[in-house]
Amino acid sequence: MSTQLLVASRNAKKLQEMRRIIERAGIEGVTVVGLDEVPPFEEAPETGATFEDNAVAKARDAAAATGLPTVADDSGISVDALNGMPGVLSARWAGSARSDQANLELVLEQVADVPDERLGAQFVCATALVLTDGTEIVVRGVWPGTLVRKPRGTNGFGYDPIFVPDGETRTSAELLTEEKDAISHRGRALSLLLPHLRSLGDR
Repeated sequence: MSTQLLVASRNAKKLQEMRRIIERAGIEGVTVVGLDEVPPFEEAPETGATFEDNAVAKARDAAAATGLPTVADDSGISVDALNGMPGVLSARWAGSARSDQANLELVLEQVADVPDERLGAQFVCATALVLTDGTEIVVRGVWPGTLVRKPRGTNGFGYDPIFVPDGETRTSAELLTEEKDAISHRGRALSLLLPHLRSLGDR
């Protein structure tokens, strides 16, 4: 019998990523479902001061409402020249409309006068797993790199087209899906959860 694991997201790419990671890890007996596949419930706004605060709040709410073990994440980009911003505001940096393109363009505008050598940035992902017995596991993945001034690539979303990971010449949006899964901030965070996800499949 398969255990349902709720990913507290409606983002199809996040759900696909979680399914790929679980499959590659050889975890059996776990079926990933998203928010669109469970009865609706009132979702609290993301008001935490840190990625971890938001991830835990989302996972707790969803686990309590559905009775399912739940994974939730909060992620964003931290730009050195912007004192770590957009940070937790990454998804709504250009306003509540949450347009990836508008967010990306605003960041580029804000670093327009910053020298290339000071365009360091990192993607950060905090991921929380809340189990039905109340156990909470919170992990963090960090993906360091550098911003570029013109978007490149289509295999990504958010700030991927302007982020070149350390050791790479391609942007995150130019990487193959498999490459990105293995080294991205979300991939790094989720890999830390694998032992706990494996135990779900053993139940």
